[in-house]
Amino acid sequence: MHMNAHAVTSPRWITAADAADTTPADLFALGVHVDRCNGCRGRWFTLRCAFDTAHDFVASHFITTLLIASAGIGLAVIAL
Repeated sequence: MHMNAHAVTSPRWITAADAADTTPADLFALGVHVDRCNGCRGRWFTLRCAFDTAHDFVASHFITTLLIASAGIGLAVIAL
C-alpha cells in the first residue's frame, strides 16, 4: 500500500475561527490589539481618510481630463 507523504505532512490551514474555538484569552488579545490600533489613529484620522478618498477621486479624473485636453489640442494642431 502506497501512502501519500504530502497529505500526511502538509499543515491544515484555517482562515476563519469558529465560535467554539475562540477562547476568552483570544478575545482579550483581540481587544487589546483593537484598542492599540484605535489609539494609533489619532484625532485627525477621519479627516485624513476623507482627504485620501477625495484625492483618489480627483486624481483619477484629473488624468482623464488631461488626456482628453491633449487629444483635443492635438486634433486642433493637425487641423490647422
